[in-house]
Amino acid sequence: MDNKFGNMPQDAAMLLSYVNMKLRDSYSSIEELCDDMGFDTGEFISYMASKGWEYNRDAKKFW
Repeated sequence: MDNKFGNMPQDAAMLLSYVNMKLRDSYSSIEELCDDMGFDTGEFISYMASKGWEYNRDAKKFW
């Protein structure tokens, strides 16, 4: 699965910061971010979970 998201930072802390910055500054939802980047939303959320991060829909960010 890492190959699908290879353009993302590999370090878990950098990944979290990068994705949350994108969600805060450029996208109105995780679905919009994933659509724009060509990712399946469910697979991307699972990928982030494998790195130790959980998505919170109410806060619109991973933690």
